[in-house]
Amino acid sequence: MKYDHKKQEKKWHKFWENEEVFRTEEDFEKPKFYCLDMFPYPSGKGLHIGHPRGYTATDVVSHYKRMNGYNVLHPMGWDAFGLPAENYAIKTGTHPRESVNKNIKHFKNQLKSIGLGYDWNREINTTDPEYFKWTQWIFVKMFKKGLAYEDELPINWCPSCKTGLANEEVIDGECERCDSSVEKKDIRQWVLKITEYADRLLDDLEDLDWPEPIKEMQRNWIGKSKGAKIDFEVKGTDDKIEVFTTRPDTVFGATFMVLAPEHDLTQKVISGDLDVKNESEVKKYVEKARKKSDLERTELNKEKTGVEIKGLTALNPLSGEEIPVWVADYVLGSYGYGAVMSVPAHDERDFEMAKKYDLQIRSVIEAEELPFAGEGKVINSKEFNGISTKMMKERIIRKLEEDGKGERAVNYKLRDWVFSRQRYWGEPIPIIHCTKCGTVPVPEENLPVTLPDVEKYEPTGTGDSPLAAIDSWVETKCPECKSKAKRETNTMPQWAGSCWYYLRYIDPKNDEELVDSKMEEHFMPVDLYVGGAEHAVLHLLYARFWHKFLYDLDLVSTKEPFKKLKNQGLIMADDGTKMSKSKGNMVSPDEIVDKYGADVLRLYEMFVGGFEDEVPWDEDGVVGMRRFLERVWALKENVADKSPDKELQSILHRTIKKVTEDIENFKFNTAISSLMILSNELKEKKEISLKIFLKFLQLLAPFAPHISEEIWQKWKDETILRSEWPEFDSKLAEKKKITLVIQVNGKLRDKFEVDKGIEKEEAIKMAKEREKVKKWIKEKEIKKEIFVKDKLVNFVT
Repeated sequence: MKYDHKKQEKKWHKFWENEEVFRTEEDFEKPKFYCLDMFPYPSGKGLHIGHPRGYTATDVVSHYKRMNGYNVLHPMGWDAFGLPAENYAIKTGTHPRESVNKNIKHFKNQLKSIGLGYDWNREINTTDPEYFKWTQWIFVKMFKKGLAYEDELPINWCPSCKTGLANEEVIDGECERCDSSVEKKDIRQWVLKITEYADRLLDDLEDLDWPEPIKEMQRNWIGKSKGAKIDFEVKGTDDKIEVFTTRPDTVFGATFMVLAPEHDLTQKVISGDLDVKNESEVKKYVEKARKKSDLERTELNKEKTGVEIKGLTALNPLSGEEIPVWVADYVLGSYGYGAVMSVPAHDERDFEMAKKYDLQIRSVIEAEELPFAGEGKVINSKEFNGISTKMMKERIIRKLEEDGKGERAVNYKLRDWVFSRQRYWGEPIPIIHCTKCGTVPVPEENLPVTLPDVEKYEPTGTGDSPLAAIDSWVETKCPECKSKAKRETNTMPQWAGSCWYYLRYIDPKNDEELVDSKMEEHFMPVDLYVGGAEHAVLHLLYARFWHKFLYDLDLVSTKEPFKKLKNQGLIMADDGTKMSKSKGNMVSPDEIVDKYGADVLRLYEMFVGGFEDEVPWDEDGVVGMRRFLERVWALKENVADKSPDKELQSILHRTIKKVTEDIENFKFNTAISSLMILSNELKEKKEISLKIFLKFLQLLAPFAPHISEEIWQKWKDETILRSEWPEFDSKLAEKKKITLVIQVNGKLRDKFEVDKGIEKEEAIKMAKEREKVKKWIKEKEIKKEIFVKDKLVNFVT
């Protein structure tokens, strides 16, 4: 009888759900294993073929751990706030909640169709008021600790749509909706003081079992630099230009200064508060810079541009030399002090600028070729000439501190986190603005602050959130003085709900607290976290920041949330390009499950290549996996209740060892390969021992649970997914030895012991390396190589 995947998969999905096979036990005696997927945003497109790669991997590991006696927590939920649902609401008038719930239903059905073993009793949704009550609660705690504050900061602004735009809505400096040029507009924003945790976020990376490139990306984002703050006086004014540099040893090589367009001095110039000769030219340049994103401005390959502020001169604090001052968009107001001392002889970016505008280049480190950014001997630096750059750094810092013109300093690229959006579909920020009491948090007992139902989702046209136009919601009373007050109308960014969701899975129905302390202590940290490398920086950094804050409040027991991290590689189109709807090369997992079965899809995604490798889609490989399962299905007809064959038993135990180690090390492709080899050995036998066959099914079950369960329950009553993982026996795994005879032209020249079943290529290679054989074949042409399995090798020369 042919394997009917549709019938069997439906049967086992119902069985697993009814029997609650994947339910996490509240058993604190068992060892725990917390296995977590990065939860998805439920888009209208549903799952694509790349999603199941990570989900199947965590499912394989979860089944394996459960079969090894662990109490496994393997949950799933939805990161459901965000732009797509709001934009859809603007177009159609459909409430975001309706489209999100519809999408979640579709996503959930897709995940269930693949047979993924999630504990759906713990399902969460970031848009559920019972969930975001606690997101708001954490924000209130941060506000009370001084980690949440307001500031005037620029947003992307479309003058045509009269709305703020997220970075992803700006394409090449233009609005995605109407193609108008995007500007920057200062607006009141909420900001979280993540910089307070910069050192801890950096230092604690060392103890994490994460891919090194991911850790390095976090280090670079935090960007800790040691150096000096140096003050350059502005000639003829009371102003000074503060700069941070990691190379104070090159201060005598500074030949021009560069201000960011956002710098206070630049603003003084364009407002007319500083008398310069080319105010209009500077103003025009600054306006143009405001339309560019930070990424565009700092791109390394971008041609450097700038304007000299004529009439503005800085003084070198050590040499007294007058230095011209420029404004250039490659310097960001958000980094350091928003100004740099430019040393073109020893900095690539400054060198490009100096060459373009014919500015002075003065070398202060002995070098054969410029620009030279290395260490060496100091030159052209007055009394410091001849010393090493390393010594120079210390002496310059000491001199600056003595003269009151600078000091030793540490700088970070990391900026505080802009934590508000001028949108409807997000968690309301739980703050009330009172004319008497100022900014007041919503009392914790009054949380959650929920979103009002509205008729229109369009922006207000002022840059404010659509919530600002709903007077009945905005107008409220101050919780402290009971006077008239207004609610905060900004909402939280999509990142908010994903900063702590892993904690809610532990205790999802708790109305009294964020998470039960006993349960948190038992299940944390997350033992395995799997998701795309595109979340390498922001999501992981933000979640780590929130976790450390909660740790400081004694609400969590670990310093870090995610112990081990793995990133799955992308599945590309068969032509090697990224799959996309516009290219028409998308593959839906639904089609594959329907045509070939869920187990086939699972096996293919685990077998197609190394887990972290980018791989092309290949339906021929899917067909190959279907054939493999059909061979497994046929094997059950040869099973007999007989004593295990010793040779098969040896192969089985070697396979147990291999599959066990490969699952632990995320080498799923080679684990499946070894199962295929074992299945071929089983196929060669007229009768297969039931004991051996059942262990084979147990090894296959994490990868292909449906077919394994169907065959298993021909002999067993309990689910295979709660059975005990096969134990490796090194004695039983030992290969039987045979004596291999080596002949040259039919005459015996050597013999030695090898494993029974040795393949031809390996046998011939070993024979040629034997000293007794070498002298008979040396400098002779081997015309023929004869191999008789488990008996002899004969070389004909």
